[in-house]
Amino acid sequence: MKILMIEDNKSVSEMMGMFFQKEKWEASFAYDGNEAVDMFNEDPDKWDMITLDLNLPGKDGMEVAKEIRKVSKTVPIIMLTARDTESDQVLGLEFGADDYVTKPFSPITLIARMKAIHRRDENLAEKLAESTPVNAEVEEADDGFDINTGFFKLNSNTREAYLDDKEIPDLTPKEFDLLKTLASKPKQVFSREQLLEQVWDYDYFGEERTVDAHIKKLRQKIEKVGPQVIETVWGVGYKFDDSGAKTKA
Repeated sequence: MKILMIEDNKSVSEMMGMFFQKEKWEASFAYDGNEAVDMFNEDPDKWDMITLDLNLPGKDGMEVAKEIRKVSKTVPIIMLTARDTESDQVLGLEFGADDYVTKPFSPITLIARMKAIHRRDENLAEKLAESTPVNAEVEEADDGFDINTGFFKLNSNTREAYLDDKEIPDLTPKEFDLLKTLASKPKQVFSREQLLEQVWDYDYFGEERTVDAHIKKLRQKIEKVGPQVIETVWGVGYKFDDSGAKTKA
């Protein structure tokens, strides 16, 4: 992988540089927000992964994430933050981070998170390549929705989801994967541990608050176009259920 690590603490950068080298990853480092945006914009397609400190001189991490997302909707961003509050985590996700790791962190934990996200992106790319029709005209009659309840539709190839024929806006890659996982088995309750394993590919290294923060933001986007279809099952986890929404419609 080609990594852009945006971190103003040079000791942290040097330490992670050794771990990246051990993984045979190519890493570049930016030490303030303005430098980071310039480095990314020089060649946006170059980067396979970005780690982004929240507290930076110049532009802060939120601003940098926003600038990066203007150029690329898909490059994975892991936000590194000493702020351990839900509001900061949700805000980071809102500005385009795929995940967050709170400081102080274990380098092994960060490496595991990066591998998990990269592995899922590679698997997605393989599935998209396999599903791309050789002759598009043959496929025109197929609506392409691999989940279609009549009220909710989801197309994995185009990465689009619709509620009551209105597109759910600005879904991040993780939000889409989370929604697909839940909607693929309506009314089945998924624990946070199961969602971490299936959506993030985490086991021991996962943080359950990652799931809660993504669910909160996903719900906000769903409510822009229709009734809520993600329900909390207290003490257990979450489930997708649009049966009540279909009845109301």
